[in-house]
Amino acid sequence: MAHFSMNSQMNSRVDEEASSDSDHRHKRRKMNHNVKQTAAASSASPAANPNSFAAKMMAKMGYVEGQGLGATGRGRLAPVETQLRPTGVGLGTVREKTKQAKEEERREAAFRGEILEDSEEEEKKRRKELRKKKMSAAGGAASTPTKRKTKYRTAAEIEAGAEGLQVPNVLKSIIDATGTETKLLTSTAGLMATQNRMISGETEAAKIARKARREVEAFAEEWNTVSEQKKFCELEESQYVQEMDELDENSRGLTKVIEAIQDLQSTAAEDWGIPNDATLWKKVTKKLERLESDYVGKLDITTLQEVAVAAIHPLFKTAMHDWRPLEDPVSVTPYLTRLLRLLGIQPASSGTDLVTQSDPQIYSSRPSKSTTPYETMLYTLFLPPLRSAITNDWDPNNPSLLLSLIQIWSPILPAFILAGLTHNLIPTRLTNLLAAWKSSKQPSSKHPQPQPHSYIFPWLPHLPPDQLSPSSPTGLFATLKEKLKSLFQSYPLTSGPPSTLTSLFPILPPSFLKEMLNRHLLPRLATHLSHNFLIDPSDQVLTPFTAVLAWTTPSWSFSTTTTAHLMQAEFFPKWHHVLYLWLTNSPNTQEISEWFQWWKEQFPEPLRDHEIMAKEWTKGLETINLALDLGPENVAEQLPPPEAGPVRPLLPSQSTPSSKRTGATAKTTTTTVDDEPITFRSVVESWCADNSLLFIPLREADPATGYPLFRITASASGKGGVVVYLKGDV
Repeated sequence: MAHFSMNSQMNSRVDEEASSDSDHRHKRRKMNHNVKQTAAASSASPAANPNSFAAKMMAKMGYVEGQGLGATGRGRLAPVETQLRPTGVGLGTVREKTKQAKEEERREAAFRGEILEDSEEEEKKRRKELRKKKMSAAGGAASTPTKRKTKYRTAAEIEAGAEGLQVPNVLKSIIDATGTETKLLTSTAGLMATQNRMISGETEAAKIARKARREVEAFAEEWNTVSEQKKFCELEESQYVQEMDELDENSRGLTKVIEAIQDLQSTAAEDWGIPNDATLWKKVTKKLERLESDYVGKLDITTLQEVAVAAIHPLFKTAMHDWRPLEDPVSVTPYLTRLLRLLGIQPASSGTDLVTQSDPQIYSSRPSKSTTPYETMLYTLFLPPLRSAITNDWDPNNPSLLLSLIQIWSPILPAFILAGLTHNLIPTRLTNLLAAWKSSKQPSSKHPQPQPHSYIFPWLPHLPPDQLSPSSPTGLFATLKEKLKSLFQSYPLTSGPPSTLTSLFPILPPSFLKEMLNRHLLPRLATHLSHNFLIDPSDQVLTPFTAVLAWTTPSWSFSTTTTAHLMQAEFFPKWHHVLYLWLTNSPNTQEISEWFQWWKEQFPEPLRDHEIMAKEWTKGLETINLALDLGPENVAEQLPPPEAGPVRPLLPSQSTPSSKRTGATAKTTTTTVDDEPITFRSVVESWCADNSLLFIPLREADPATGYPLFRITASASGKGGVVVYLKGDV
């Protein structure tokens, strides 16, 4: 019984638990159903309670039911709606945008004046257009594709496509399928007789005809291939025959060349002892000309060049052994000129003109990898005696001899040999002669000194640009620049400009000469006029004044404007000062007028009438008129001093004009200062300054000579360079 009660209790408890579980499931289903109904109701009717707190607060902020949010009413009309996806499903399975979101996007686009198309609608439109294109390409929606009909070639077309091929008559009827009767093909009898009844093997006959057609077409293609190979072999055979003919012709030509070379050797052996080399040169040249006319263009030109050079090499070596270039400039050039093409001569210039600095063959042509036999012969046999003659025997003061020699040889000289002469040997001799020229020494009949223009001018058209560039640190013009600089700095100004400058003017660039004058001569003229010139109406000395004018009047010298500026800075301050002293000390107007006119006549007319000079003369006239207007009583106190500044140099005392002489005079005392001497140290310092170098005294003496030491260096730290001492002077 106890056991039964226990079981009954357990069963009742299980029933209760089961009933409670079923009740729980029922309640949960009911709740989910209510939630779904509530959500559906909220989405279907989103209207809110107008008496709620939120509705009242929204109304206070200006919200009107049925309009969007925001001040302009363009905001959302309904809350953001969510779109649920089934559990475990990724993006793209369902439509992500809800209908409400799409409506909001269209509404916002309408406010902007746009029309928003849904992506799905766009996809539908794109597919529709693509479908239309396919239908139009296929010829319409109702059209159906048709199978292309196989086109077979006839026997005549096969024969026309394969040149020389003949199709048997037995196969022609089979391939063409001609005739109204059905025929059978046998191995021996060809076509059988006509059958009155239907042949059961009609399908087999069609197969045999199709196979025969394919075999004939394959045979025709192979026939074409073999025909093309035959044509290629025939063409190759003709080329081989032509090459054999050319080799035979070259062989015969080489045989004749060998005979001609043997003839040259025999000629040289027979006539080698002839004292007159001209006869042998004529014979060899004539035979080489015949060789050139017969075989140039037929044989390799390099071979002919080697043969020609080998033939004339002994003769040329003998001619160059005792050759005196300056005495016999022609030598063997007539014979070499006749063999220009055979020797492979590429002259540096055409005709008889010398190579100039603009010759493109020297500066822009690409050098060859090696020299030709002719160039090697000239370099080893011709160049040494000519180099020795230029270095030891040639006098640069007489350039005509060497000019004529180069003019004769230039048509047959290689470009690099001619460039070596006009770029190295000749400029070196001219530079050495120019370095020995004493620029500060006037030429005299007792001790004549060659002037640079006499030996530089003839070579100007033929020298390279680096030799004629004033900015180049080395070269002919660099040496000339140093000489002119020394001349302008040390030449006595009272002696007037040397005649050398007038002769050098044609060979100097105007810009180069102007720079030298303004940099080195103009300061000396200003210093000379300032220190050595005195205006004294009672006893006027014009020597310093005329010396300065002598340097400014030549055509190569300063411009009129530069000279006017020089007078404005150095002459007129003294002139206005003397005029002021004269007018303030009982002046004689007649004497002042004559003195004023006399000074104007001392200047050349172009300089006197220059704008700057006219301004100074006008200033002097205004001073005289003002003194006359003030009268003798007030002129001394009220006449203003000149505005040109103090007299240069500033004098410690001025003498009062004396009234005892006829016409009051104003005499200023000054100390005559000679030009500062130019020392060798000043020349070196100036050269270092022009080349951006430092000239540093070391405060040491050379132990052997006792001269002070200096360091010349380009380093800003004062290290490196060279240590020198200066011995002697200019």
